Amino acid sequence: MDNKITVNVGMTDNNYSASVNIGDGIAVATGKTFEELKQQMQEAIDFHLDCLREANDEIPKPFQGDFELSYKFDTESFLWKYNGIFTNAAMERLTGINQRQLQRYAKGISKPRRAQVKKIEAAMHRLGQELIAVAL
Repeated sequence: MDNKITVNVGMTDNNYSASVNIGDGIAVATGKTFEELKQQMQEAIDFHLDCLREANDEIPKPFQGDFELSYKFDTESFLWKYNGIFTNAAMERLTGINQRQLQRYAKGISKPRRAQVKKIEAAMHRLGQELIAVAL
């Protein structure tokens, strides 16, 4: 793909929410599941771009031609997405962060400091590298 567009993902109550800047505008979407969110976001972007075309307005450069959406999670939405895959105990072992604190992040009760976010991100990247190396 020529252009990678970052979509910011967060949480609203029990739904995912997402937004992406499109030139002078913004596209927003929500979904109960991450798959639904991705579908809704693509539709929101397509609608916004269609409106720009109909008005003969300029399409922002990143959206000209082929583009790929890259989803950037905040900590709460990431922990929510993988809640059924990673137990709090497993996340504690992977990250070194106390289970209760991880629960507080996942429920949006507290926001992690940048250092905590980096610990979670680094742990997931390490796990991903281990999994990529697996052959069965």
